Amino acid sequence: MSLTERLQAELDDIAAAGLTRRRRVLASPCGRTAVVDGRELINFASNDYLGLAGDPALAAAFAHGARQWGTGSGASHLLGGHLEPHEKLETELAAFTGFARALTFSTGYLANLAVTPTLAGRGAAVFADKLNHASLIDAMQLAKANGAAIHRYPHADLSALERLLAASAAASKLIVSDTVFSMDGDLAPLPQLLELAERYDAWLILDDAHGFGVLGENGRGSLAHCGLPAAERILLMGTLGKAAGVGGAFVAGSETAIDYLLQKGRAYIFTTAAPPAVACALSHSLQRIAAGDDLRQRLFAHIARLQDGAAGLPWRLLPSATAIQPLIVGGNAAAVALSDALWQRGLWAPAIRPPTVPAGTARLRLSLSAAHTTDDIDKLLAALRELS
Repeated sequence: MSLTERLQAELDDIAAAGLTRRRRVLASPCGRTAVVDGRELINFASNDYLGLAGDPALAAAFAHGARQWGTGSGASHLLGGHLEPHEKLETELAAFTGFARALTFSTGYLANLAVTPTLAGRGAAVFADKLNHASLIDAMQLAKANGAAIHRYPHADLSALERLLAASAAASKLIVSDTVFSMDGDLAPLPQLLELAERYDAWLILDDAHGFGVLGENGRGSLAHCGLPAAERILLMGTLGKAAGVGGAFVAGSETAIDYLLQKGRAYIFTTAAPPAVACALSHSLQRIAAGDDLRQRLFAHIARLQDGAAGLPWRLLPSATAIQPLIVGGNAAAVALSDALWQRGLWAPAIRPPTVPAGTARLRLSLSAAHTTDDIDKLLAALRELS
């Protein structure tokens, strides 16, 4: 069997298991509706939680930034690619999150790859929630390659985590967790995680991709939502292409921790800085997030309406208080069939299957946005009732 034939055999196996992934090509900007193959659908597939991705003011800020600063940064941050808009945005992100300092990255995946492997070398131990995002899992594997011991605890199981921490003699310990879990929508027990980090003198690495901009006072994120301080032992990652509506990510922490990442984080040192126009748009986005109580109120009203209306359906909504509303279907084929049936009714609700979620828990991942209307939610509910 040739190399290509081996790949094709694996692809055939993926298709036979109902796990083939397919890209949809949009002929419209990100928003509450999407035009695909000439059809307009109500979009429940996007992470644009506040509806800012298509905001004209953000687009104007982006365009103004490109006119003033050009289209590219030209180099890594440490080799001449750190422009004034980058510095301004990092200062604003630190102030917004309450931390002493922040670093910006091109993507959240890259930001996560920078943190855990940099802090967890030989003799360290990493304690990670089993439902962490793939980027945190890959970061953990890089730390393992550096000589760190790896421990994965059952999802949100504080007793199991404490047993692992108590049994570890590692010189340096890191607790790593999503704040809002991307496929379940539930919130990590952050106060208890911080308490364990303090008791066992561990770093607490948090990925707030789905909490930043949505949760907490002024949308400051999951820590603010839980009333937790910007403690020195916390490193907070937030993505800027979801609620913030633009792109990129940041890591916020103490002055010393951020300087350490700047000096030693390979994923920061060896990559080109994002275009400065992105930073210009994000500075405007931060202002909109801070003043966006109206958007968050609308989003949470949509969440409540969906949850109330889904009572009695044969599929179960997971108990999520966030914009991620997973509807558990079970089998892969059944989830795809339900997604396709909604598609035919003008509703885009993607099916999520293993290995993204555990076997037997294929689901529709319904992502709600402040850009949605009450009528959008009602159309989704009516279609689900019709198909039940």
